[in-house]
Amino acid sequence: MTAGTLTQAILEFPDNRLLIELCGEFDRNLTDIEARTGVQILRRGNQLAIHGPEEAQAAVSEVLQSLYQRLEQGRPVGRGDIDREFRVAPEEEDADSQLEMFEGGKVEIKTRKKLIEPRTDAQKAYVRSLYQNEMCFGIGPAGTGKTYLAVAVGVNMLITGAVDKIILCRPAVEAGERLGFLPGTQEEKVDPYMQPLYDALNDFLPGKQLARMREEKIVEIAPLAFMRGRTLSNAFVVLDEAQNATTMQMKMFLTRLGEGSRMVITGDRTQVDLPRGVFSGLQDAERLLSNIEKIGFNYFSAKDVVRHPLVAAIIEAYEKDAEAG
Repeated sequence: MTAGTLTQAILEFPDNRLLIELCGEFDRNLTDIEARTGVQILRRGNQLAIHGPEEAQAAVSEVLQSLYQRLEQGRPVGRGDIDREFRVAPEEEDADSQLEMFEGGKVEIKTRKKLIEPRTDAQKAYVRSLYQNEMCFGIGPAGTGKTYLAVAVGVNMLITGAVDKIILCRPAVEAGERLGFLPGTQEEKVDPYMQPLYDALNDFLPGKQLARMREEKIVEIAPLAFMRGRTLSNAFVVLDEAQNATTMQMKMFLTRLGEGSRMVITGDRTQVDLPRGVFSGLQDAERLLSNIEKIGFNYFSAKDVVRHPLVAAIIEAYEKDAEAG
């Protein structure tokens, strides 16, 4: 039978309750899959009939069976899980999958509030790199999960005892604006710059526990300038928006690494907000450190964006314009 020939595949699911969850409210999961692939999925009792080109029908069958197995394990299925099934290649047993927590290659991050799973191959490689390297760079456009996954890994390492504290920092640089004098205490002045880091932590830790950890300095969120003079031992340290660190700031930050610590540097080379003529420390770090063993460099593209689909389209449009210019 030639590729593109219309066929029908029948999948049978023994547990009707799980099948209802698989289909989603008002069959929205099936509608999402149909929109992605161009197939038609019809429910008949405890069966799903898939109509469409042979290749697409085979791919959808595999995705539906995988999602059903997820439900059998007591785990929910949402749009993000469907997205991941289509974007992440099937797991393979190989030498890179020896970390115990990955259980034969499956990459998951357990935090207090949720289980995080990478949704693209680049994200999966990035999470592996975060666990395998003492220093790791995540470089790519907004919306690819660089900081979110790094904070998730940090929380996992904290609750499993691999590190004693989490330190998150960013350069306090305004994104193309000059806000002038900001009233309030020092903490109130810098909090707006740190808000994305608070948002990530709130996703992974209960509010009261996070408040206690911040009070006890188990979790710290601070501007990059506050790192000078410190030696960060037994800590998981994240520098976010690293493209806005100067060369001297980047050198200062990287040399804070102490015994038992992990360091993650994330940034987007296309969104530098430094004053004209000031070179980005992220680009310098790439040039100088890319050949050093045990420093991981992971790169993302618009294909790895996991926000609204329009975000990926917007990033691609800007990238094409930059290439044309």
